[in-house]
Amino acid sequence: MLKTPLKVAIYSGVSKSTTFIERLIAGLAKADIEVLVFGAHNGKANASAQVTYHTYGNSINKFMRLIKYSLLLSLFHRKEKRYLDQFISSQKGSSLLLRLKYYPVLYHKPDIFHLQWAKSVADWVWVKNFGIQLIVSLRGAHINYSPIANETLSKTYKMLFPICDGFHAVSKAIAKESLKYHSSANKIHVIYSGLDLQTFAFQQKKRKSESPLQIISVGRAHWKKGYRYALDAMTILKETGGDFHYTIIGVKDDESLLYHRHAASLSDCVTFLDTMTFESVKEHIASADVLLLPSIEEGIANVVLEAMALGTLVVTTDCGGMTEVITDKDSGFLVPVRDVGAMVDSLMKVQDMSSDTYQSITNKARLIIEKNHAENQMISSFVKLYSNLE
Repeated sequence: MLKTPLKVAIYSGVSKSTTFIERLIAGLAKADIEVLVFGAHNGKANASAQVTYHTYGNSINKFMRLIKYSLLLSLFHRKEKRYLDQFISSQKGSSLLLRLKYYPVLYHKPDIFHLQWAKSVADWVWVKNFGIQLIVSLRGAHINYSPIANETLSKTYKMLFPICDGFHAVSKAIAKESLKYHSSANKIHVIYSGLDLQTFAFQQKKRKSESPLQIISVGRAHWKKGYRYALDAMTILKETGGDFHYTIIGVKDDESLLYHRHAASLSDCVTFLDTMTFESVKEHIASADVLLLPSIEEGIANVVLEAMALGTLVVTTDCGGMTEVITDKDSGFLVPVRDVGAMVDSLMKVQDMSSDTYQSITNKARLIIEKNHAENQMISSFVKLYSNLE
Protein backbone atom coordinates (compact mmCIF):
# COMPACT_ATOMS: atom_id res chain seq x y z
CA MET A 1 0.00 0.00 0.00
CA LEU A 2 1.42 3.39 -0.99
CA LYS A 3 1.51 6.40 1.29
CA THR A 4 -1.11 9.13 1.14
CA PRO A 5 -1.29 11.83 -0.05
CA LEU A 6 -0.02 10.52 -3.34
CA LYS A 7 2.30 12.21 -5.78
CA VAL A 8 1.53 10.95 -9.29
CA ALA A 9 3.32 11.73 -12.55
CA ILE A 10 1.04 11.69 -15.60
CA TYR A 11 3.36 11.26 -18.55
CA SER A 12 2.41 11.56 -22.22
CA GLY A 13 5.60 13.22 -23.48
CA VAL A 14 4.13 16.73 -23.69
CA SER A 15 2.71 19.18 -21.17
CA LYS A 16 -0.67 19.57 -22.88
CA SER A 17 -2.07 16.29 -24.15
CA THR A 18 -5.28 14.59 -25.26
CA THR A 19 -8.71 15.39 -23.87
CA PHE A 20 -8.79 12.20 -21.79
CA ILE A 21 -5.38 12.85 -20.22
CA GLU A 22 -6.22 16.47 -19.41
CA ARG A 23 -9.50 15.36 -17.82
CA LEU A 24 -7.54 12.86 -15.75
CA ILE A 25 -5.07 15.49 -14.56
CA ALA A 26 -7.83 17.94 -13.64
CA GLY A 27 -9.85 15.27 -11.86
CA LEU A 28 -6.90 13.99 -9.82
CA ALA A 29 -6.11 17.55 -8.74
CA LYS A 30 -9.70 17.96 -7.51
CA ALA A 31 -9.23 14.73 -5.55
CA ASP A 32 -6.25 16.32 -3.73
CA ILE A 33 -3.64 14.20 -5.48
CA GLU A 34 -0.43 16.03 -6.31
CA VAL A 35 0.11 15.70 -10.07
CA LEU A 36 3.46 16.15 -11.79
CA VAL A 37 3.68 16.69 -15.55
CA PHE A 38 6.94 16.09 -17.39
CA GLY A 39 7.96 16.34 -21.05
CA ALA A 40 8.17 18.91 -23.85
CA HIS A 41 6.29 22.14 -23.22
CA ASN A 42 3.36 22.87 -25.55
CA GLY A 43 1.04 24.65 -23.14
CA LYS A 44 -0.58 24.24 -19.74
CA ALA A 45 -4.19 23.17 -19.40
CA ASN A 46 -4.41 22.51 -15.65
CA ALA A 47 -1.85 24.65 -13.85
CA SER A 48 -2.80 24.88 -10.16
CA ALA A 49 -1.44 24.34 -6.67
CA GLN A 50 -2.00 20.59 -7.17
CA VAL A 51 -0.52 20.35 -10.69
CA THR A 52 3.12 21.25 -11.34
CA TYR A 53 4.80 21.28 -14.75
CA HIS A 54 8.45 20.28 -14.98
CA THR A 55 8.83 20.69 -18.73
CA TYR A 56 11.33 21.95 -21.26
CA GLY A 57 10.95 24.30 -24.23
CA ASN A 58 13.45 25.99 -26.54
CA SER A 59 17.18 25.28 -26.74
CA ILE A 60 18.14 27.79 -24.04
CA ASN A 61 15.48 26.44 -21.71
CA LYS A 62 16.62 22.88 -22.34
CA PHE A 63 20.22 23.82 -21.54
CA MET A 64 19.30 25.63 -18.33
CA ARG A 65 17.09 22.79 -17.11
CA LEU A 66 19.75 20.21 -17.85
CA ILE A 67 22.29 22.22 -15.84
CA LYS A 68 19.80 22.75 -13.00
CA TYR A 69 18.89 19.11 -12.53
CA SER A 70 22.44 17.88 -13.08
CA LEU A 71 23.56 20.09 -10.17
CA LEU A 72 20.62 19.19 -7.94
CA LEU A 73 21.12 15.46 -8.42
CA SER A 74 24.89 15.75 -7.97
CA LEU A 75 24.40 17.62 -4.71
CA PHE A 76 21.53 15.68 -3.15
CA HIS A 77 21.19 12.35 -4.96
CA ARG A 78 24.67 11.58 -6.24
CA LYS A 79 24.43 7.79 -5.95
CA GLU A 80 21.06 7.65 -7.72
CA LYS A 81 22.32 9.97 -10.45
CA ARG A 82 25.31 7.71 -11.05
CA TYR A 83 23.02 4.67 -11.36
CA LEU A 84 20.70 6.47 -13.79
CA ASP A 85 23.67 7.66 -15.87
CA GLN A 86 24.76 4.06 -16.25
CA PHE A 87 21.31 3.20 -17.59
CA ILE A 88 21.39 6.16 -19.97
CA SER A 89 24.78 5.15 -21.33
CA SER A 90 23.34 1.74 -22.24
CA GLN A 91 20.51 3.28 -24.31
CA LYS A 92 20.38 4.27 -27.95
CA GLY A 93 19.89 7.90 -28.88
CA SER A 94 21.18 11.19 -27.51
CA SER A 95 22.38 10.91 -23.91
CA LEU A 96 21.80 14.65 -23.45
CA LEU A 97 18.14 14.33 -24.46
CA LEU A 98 17.66 11.34 -22.17
CA ARG A 99 19.18 13.25 -19.26
CA LEU A 100 16.85 16.16 -20.03
CA LYS A 101 13.86 13.79 -19.89
CA TYR A 102 14.94 11.62 -16.98
CA TYR A 103 16.71 13.89 -14.49
CA PRO A 104 13.61 15.92 -13.44
CA VAL A 105 11.65 12.70 -12.84
CA LEU A 106 14.40 11.24 -10.66
CA TYR A 107 14.80 14.48 -8.69
CA HIS A 108 11.08 15.04 -8.02
CA LYS A 109 10.56 11.30 -7.56
CA PRO A 110 6.79 10.71 -7.77
CA ASP A 111 5.23 7.77 -5.95
CA ILE A 112 3.69 6.61 -9.22
CA PHE A 113 4.73 7.15 -12.81
CA HIS A 114 1.66 6.69 -15.01
CA LEU A 115 2.83 6.18 -18.59
CA GLN A 116 0.08 7.03 -21.06
CA TRP A 117 1.56 5.36 -24.16
CA ALA A 118 2.54 1.71 -23.88
CA LYS A 119 5.04 1.91 -26.74
CA SER A 120 7.32 3.97 -24.48
CA VAL A 121 7.52 1.38 -21.72
CA ALA A 122 11.18 0.55 -22.47
CA ASP A 123 12.08 4.23 -22.05
CA TRP A 124 10.63 4.43 -18.56
CA VAL A 125 10.98 1.03 -16.92
CA TRP A 126 14.06 2.40 -15.13
CA VAL A 127 11.83 4.28 -12.64
CA LYS A 128 11.15 0.99 -10.84
CA ASN A 129 14.80 0.85 -9.78
CA PHE A 130 14.21 3.95 -7.66
CA GLY A 131 11.08 2.84 -5.81
CA ILE A 132 8.66 4.49 -8.23
CA GLN A 133 5.60 2.40 -9.16
CA LEU A 134 5.04 2.09 -12.92
CA ILE A 135 1.52 2.03 -14.37
CA VAL A 136 0.97 1.71 -18.12
CA SER A 137 -2.17 2.71 -19.99
CA LEU A 138 -3.38 0.25 -22.61
CA ARG A 139 -4.98 2.04 -25.56
CA GLY A 140 -6.21 0.98 -28.98
CA ALA A 141 -3.39 1.32 -31.50
CA HIS A 142 -0.60 0.54 -29.03
CA ILE A 143 -2.11 -2.87 -28.31
CA ASN A 144 -4.37 -3.72 -31.24
CA TYR A 145 -1.96 -3.39 -34.13
CA SER A 146 1.39 -1.75 -33.28
CA PRO A 147 2.91 -4.92 -31.75
CA ILE A 148 1.54 -6.97 -34.65
CA ALA A 149 3.25 -4.70 -37.17
CA ASN A 150 6.43 -4.42 -35.09
CA GLU A 151 7.91 -7.68 -33.82
CA THR A 152 10.51 -5.85 -31.74
CA LEU A 153 7.76 -3.99 -29.91
CA SER A 154 5.92 -7.26 -29.31
CA LYS A 155 9.04 -8.77 -27.73
CA THR A 156 9.53 -5.64 -25.63
CA TYR A 157 5.99 -5.87 -24.29
CA LYS A 158 6.39 -9.55 -23.46
CA MET A 159 9.61 -8.83 -21.59
CA LEU A 160 8.54 -5.70 -19.69
CA PHE A 161 4.78 -5.98 -19.10
CA PRO A 162 5.27 -8.70 -16.43
CA ILE A 163 7.32 -6.32 -14.26
CA CYS A 164 4.96 -3.34 -14.48
CA ASP A 165 3.04 -2.61 -11.29
CA GLY A 166 -0.33 -2.04 -12.90
CA PHE A 167 -2.25 -1.33 -16.07
CA HIS A 168 -5.12 0.95 -17.00
CA ALA A 169 -7.14 -0.47 -19.89
CA VAL A 170 -9.59 1.77 -21.78
CA SER A 171 -11.86 -1.21 -22.50
CA LYS A 172 -12.36 -4.88 -21.67
CA ALA A 173 -11.42 -5.74 -25.27
CA ILE A 174 -8.06 -3.97 -24.92
CA ALA A 175 -7.43 -5.66 -21.58
CA LYS A 176 -8.01 -9.07 -23.14
CA GLU A 177 -5.77 -8.27 -26.13
CA SER A 178 -2.92 -7.16 -23.86
CA LEU A 179 -2.75 -10.62 -22.27
CA LYS A 180 -1.09 -11.80 -25.47
CA TYR A 181 1.89 -9.69 -24.43
CA HIS A 182 2.12 -11.12 -20.91
CA SER A 183 0.32 -8.45 -18.98
CA SER A 184 -1.17 -9.88 -15.79
CA ALA A 185 -4.96 -10.07 -15.57
CA ASN A 186 -4.95 -9.26 -11.84
CA LYS A 187 -2.97 -6.07 -12.50
CA ILE A 188 -5.30 -4.73 -15.20
CA HIS A 189 -7.96 -2.22 -14.25
CA VAL A 190 -10.57 -1.36 -16.88
CA ILE A 191 -11.44 2.30 -16.38
CA TYR A 192 -13.70 3.91 -18.94
CA SER A 193 -13.31 7.51 -20.05
CA GLY A 194 -15.43 9.90 -18.03
CA LEU A 195 -17.16 13.13 -18.99
CA ASP A 196 -18.01 16.18 -16.93
CA LEU A 197 -21.71 15.84 -17.70
CA GLN A 198 -22.46 19.37 -16.53
CA THR A 199 -20.63 20.58 -19.63
CA PHE A 200 -22.53 18.22 -21.97
CA ALA A 201 -26.08 19.49 -22.18
CA PHE A 202 -28.39 16.77 -23.45
CA GLN A 203 -30.96 17.84 -26.05
CA GLN A 204 -34.11 16.12 -27.21
CA LYS A 205 -34.00 16.44 -31.00
CA LYS A 206 -37.09 16.35 -33.15
CA ARG A 207 -35.83 14.40 -36.14
CA LYS A 208 -37.74 15.13 -39.35
CA SER A 209 -37.41 12.32 -41.90
CA GLU A 210 -37.97 14.72 -44.78
CA SER A 211 -34.96 16.85 -43.77
CA PRO A 212 -31.44 16.14 -45.08
CA LEU A 213 -29.62 13.77 -42.74
CA GLN A 214 -26.72 15.64 -41.12
CA ILE A 215 -23.87 13.15 -40.57
CA ILE A 216 -20.60 14.00 -38.82
CA SER A 217 -17.29 12.27 -38.09
CA VAL A 218 -14.41 13.65 -36.04
CA GLY A 219 -10.76 12.58 -36.11
CA ARG A 220 -7.44 12.82 -37.88
CA ALA A 221 -6.82 11.43 -41.32
CA HIS A 222 -5.47 7.96 -40.58
CA TRP A 223 -6.21 4.59 -42.13
CA LYS A 224 -7.56 3.23 -38.83
CA LYS A 225 -10.34 5.84 -38.88
CA GLY A 226 -11.93 4.07 -41.87
CA TYR A 227 -12.95 7.21 -43.76
CA ARG A 228 -12.59 5.54 -47.14
CA TYR A 229 -15.39 3.15 -46.15
CA ALA A 230 -17.50 6.07 -44.96
CA LEU A 231 -17.03 7.82 -48.30
CA ASP A 232 -17.97 4.61 -50.13
CA ALA A 233 -21.14 4.54 -48.02
CA MET A 234 -21.89 8.15 -48.99
CA THR A 235 -21.48 7.22 -52.65
CA ILE A 236 -24.13 4.51 -52.30
CA LEU A 237 -26.42 6.83 -50.35
CA LYS A 238 -26.17 9.43 -53.10
CA GLU A 239 -26.76 6.88 -55.86
CA THR A 240 -29.92 5.65 -54.10
CA GLY A 241 -31.28 9.18 -53.76
CA GLY A 242 -30.46 9.70 -50.10
CA ASP A 243 -30.76 13.28 -48.88
CA PHE A 244 -27.78 13.96 -46.59
CA HIS A 245 -24.68 15.98 -45.88
CA TYR A 246 -21.55 14.44 -44.42
CA THR A 247 -18.91 16.46 -42.56
CA ILE A 248 -15.54 15.20 -41.35
CA ILE A 249 -13.69 17.40 -38.86
CA GLY A 250 -9.90 17.19 -38.81
CA VAL A 251 -9.08 16.14 -42.38
CA LYS A 252 -9.34 19.38 -44.38
CA ASP A 253 -6.21 19.04 -46.53
CA ASP A 254 -5.75 15.28 -46.66
CA GLU A 255 -4.80 14.49 -50.25
CA SER A 256 -6.10 10.92 -50.28
CA LEU A 257 -9.53 11.85 -48.97
CA LEU A 258 -9.77 14.88 -51.26
CA TYR A 259 -9.06 12.65 -54.25
CA HIS A 260 -11.57 10.04 -53.07
CA ARG A 261 -14.26 12.70 -52.67
CA HIS A 262 -13.56 14.11 -56.12
CA ALA A 263 -13.45 10.72 -57.84
CA ALA A 264 -16.80 9.77 -56.30
CA SER A 265 -18.39 13.14 -57.22
CA LEU A 266 -19.24 13.83 -53.59
CA SER A 267 -18.07 17.44 -53.33
CA ASP A 268 -21.65 18.73 -53.13
CA CYS A 269 -22.58 16.58 -50.15
CA VAL A 270 -19.30 15.94 -48.27
CA THR A 271 -17.36 18.65 -46.44
CA PHE A 272 -13.87 18.37 -44.95
CA LEU A 273 -13.06 20.74 -42.08
CA ASP A 274 -9.83 21.56 -40.29
CA THR A 275 -9.14 20.79 -36.64
CA MET A 276 -10.93 23.15 -34.27
CA THR A 277 -11.42 23.87 -30.59
CA PHE A 278 -13.14 21.28 -28.44
CA GLU A 279 -16.08 23.59 -27.84
CA SER A 280 -16.54 24.03 -31.59
CA VAL A 281 -16.41 20.28 -32.10
CA LYS A 282 -19.12 19.85 -29.46
CA GLU A 283 -21.31 22.40 -31.23
CA HIS A 284 -20.94 20.57 -34.55
CA ILE A 285 -21.76 17.21 -32.94
CA ALA A 286 -24.78 18.64 -31.15
CA SER A 287 -26.17 20.10 -34.39
CA ALA A 288 -25.75 16.84 -36.34
CA ASP A 289 -28.29 14.01 -36.58
CA VAL A 290 -25.71 11.21 -36.63
CA LEU A 291 -22.19 10.75 -35.31
CA LEU A 292 -20.60 8.19 -37.65
CA LEU A 293 -17.56 6.24 -36.43
CA PRO A 294 -16.34 4.14 -39.39
CA SER A 295 -13.12 3.09 -37.63
CA ILE A 296 -11.23 -0.13 -38.19
CA GLU A 297 -9.59 0.10 -34.77
CA GLU A 298 -10.39 1.96 -31.55
CA GLY A 299 -10.30 1.44 -27.83
CA ILE A 300 -13.45 3.28 -26.91
CA ALA A 301 -13.74 6.45 -28.95
CA ASN A 302 -14.26 9.54 -26.77
CA VAL A 303 -16.16 11.23 -29.59
CA VAL A 304 -18.83 8.52 -29.38
CA LEU A 305 -19.25 9.08 -25.65
CA GLU A 306 -19.51 12.81 -26.25
CA ALA A 307 -22.16 12.38 -28.95
CA MET A 308 -24.19 10.06 -26.70
CA ALA A 309 -24.00 12.61 -23.90
CA LEU A 310 -25.14 15.44 -26.18
CA GLY A 311 -28.11 13.56 -27.66
CA THR A 312 -26.75 12.81 -31.14
CA LEU A 313 -27.43 9.29 -32.38
CA VAL A 314 -24.36 7.13 -33.03
CA VAL A 315 -23.64 4.73 -35.88
CA THR A 316 -20.34 2.96 -35.19
CA THR A 317 -18.37 -0.06 -36.31
CA ASP A 318 -18.03 -2.85 -33.77
CA CYS A 319 -14.26 -2.37 -33.50
CA GLY A 320 -12.37 -2.57 -30.21
CA GLY A 321 -14.46 -1.76 -27.19
CA MET A 322 -17.37 -0.10 -28.97
CA THR A 323 -19.65 -3.04 -28.21
CA GLU A 324 -19.12 -2.24 -24.52
CA VAL A 325 -20.82 1.12 -25.07
CA ILE A 326 -23.42 0.68 -27.82
CA THR A 327 -26.17 -1.94 -27.96
CA ASP A 328 -27.27 -2.31 -31.56
CA LYS A 329 -30.65 -0.75 -32.39
CA ASP A 330 -31.14 0.10 -28.72
CA SER A 331 -28.66 2.85 -27.78
CA GLY A 332 -27.28 3.33 -31.29
CA PHE A 333 -26.29 1.24 -34.30
CA LEU A 334 -23.39 -1.21 -34.59
CA VAL A 335 -22.08 -2.32 -37.97
CA PRO A 336 -19.25 -4.73 -38.82
CA VAL A 337 -15.86 -3.21 -39.58
CA ARG A 338 -15.45 -2.40 -43.31
CA ASP A 339 -19.07 -3.33 -44.02
CA VAL A 340 -20.14 -0.43 -46.24
CA GLY A 341 -23.54 -1.99 -46.95
CA ALA A 342 -24.39 -2.29 -43.26
CA MET A 343 -23.27 1.30 -42.73
CA VAL A 344 -25.59 2.49 -45.50
CA ASP A 345 -28.46 0.43 -44.13
CA SER A 346 -28.10 1.92 -40.64
CA LEU A 347 -27.88 5.47 -41.95
CA MET A 348 -31.01 4.93 -44.03
CA LYS A 349 -32.83 3.64 -40.95
CA VAL A 350 -31.95 6.85 -39.13
CA GLN A 351 -33.07 8.87 -42.16
CA ASP A 352 -36.52 7.25 -42.04
CA MET A 353 -36.77 7.22 -38.26
CA SER A 354 -39.56 8.98 -36.37
CA SER A 355 -38.73 11.58 -33.74
CA ASP A 356 -40.08 9.28 -31.01
CA THR A 357 -37.78 6.41 -32.01
CA TYR A 358 -34.82 8.77 -32.39
CA GLN A 359 -35.42 10.20 -28.94
CA SER A 360 -35.89 6.78 -27.39
CA ILE A 361 -32.48 5.66 -28.67
CA THR A 362 -30.67 8.86 -27.68
CA ASN A 363 -32.28 8.85 -24.23
CA LYS A 364 -30.98 5.33 -23.61
CA ALA A 365 -27.55 6.42 -24.84
CA ARG A 366 -27.45 9.33 -22.40
CA LEU A 367 -28.41 7.04 -19.51
CA ILE A 368 -25.50 4.73 -20.39
CA ILE A 369 -23.12 7.69 -20.22
CA GLU A 370 -24.54 8.80 -16.87
CA LYS A 371 -24.24 5.28 -15.48
CA ASN A 372 -20.81 4.25 -16.79
CA HIS A 373 -18.94 7.31 -18.05
CA ALA A 374 -19.30 10.11 -15.51
CA GLU A 375 -16.05 11.86 -14.73
CA ASN A 376 -16.32 11.35 -10.96
CA GLN A 377 -16.53 7.57 -11.52
CA MET A 378 -13.40 7.66 -13.69
CA ILE A 379 -11.40 9.67 -11.16
CA SER A 380 -12.46 7.59 -8.17
CA SER A 381 -11.43 4.45 -10.08
CA PHE A 382 -7.97 5.90 -10.77
CA VAL A 383 -7.54 6.98 -7.16
CA LYS A 384 -8.44 3.44 -6.10
CA LEU A 385 -5.97 2.00 -8.61
CA TYR A 386 -3.14 4.22 -7.38
CA SER A 387 -3.93 3.72 -3.70
CA ASN A 388 -4.17 -0.07 -3.84
CA LEU A 389 -0.85 -0.79 -5.57
CA GLU A 390 1.27 -3.21 -3.59
